[in-house]
Amino acid sequence: MATHGKKLRAVAKNVIRTKTYSLDEAIKLVKSNATTAARKFDETIEIAMNLGIDVKQSDQAVRGVVQLPNGTGKTLRVAVFAKGENADKAKAAGADIVGADDLAEKMTGGFMDFDRVIATPDMMGVVGKLGKVLGPRGLMPNPKLGTVTANVAEAVKAAKAGSIEFRAEKAGIVQAGIGKVSFTEKAILENARAFIGAIAKARPSGAKGTYINRVTVSSSMGPGVKVDLSTLAGE
Repeated sequence: MATHGKKLRAVAKNVIRTKTYSLDEAIKLVKSNATTAARKFDETIEIAMNLGIDVKQSDQAVRGVVQLPNGTGKTLRVAVFAKGENADKAKAAGADIVGADDLAEKMTGGFMDFDRVIATPDMMGVVGKLGKVLGPRGLMPNPKLGTVTANVAEAVKAAKAGSIEFRAEKAGIVQAGIGKVSFTEKAILENARAFIGAIAKARPSGAKGTYINRVTVSSSMGPGVKVDLSTLAGE
């Protein structure tokens, strides 16, 4: 841990805390810092956005899904609740776990080896009973997020290709991984703009005043770099 602390302090010297950087400069700096630290794993590049919303108000919820053009660099394990032909389609599309009542029983027993749960509409009677298991982990299938659908094949392919779900948490902060340090700066920038665009479109009708208050980009183990809000949209 002490070694990581020294590395973090070393790269932090490259970041001027009082300065805001353009989005592309921030990504370049974060990527450079992670590479300079010579860590032994491919860190995730993360973006955090502080929104001008009150998450306690039902009309100010910010939640959705966005397809990152260059993927996340992470292979998601996808669990699908489906039967018959839909189950076959899900398996053919690359689903890692497919089942019905048997899968629900496994989850109730503590099985959690998956990152996304998709269900066909006819299976929601079974899935609905898993609210206390999946809900706290943000894994409950939701038609608004495209995870309750009759087209399970497309949903599975989208998840595998790099679609990510987002949801504003406490203090109105929404964050996500938008790639890996090994990605090119261009790929990370394209992913960042896709994510930012999705958040902008998800602005709730109840939100008043400034919607995006602060944006920070960082790597898993690196310091955060503040982004100049005027550069979010790009050219």
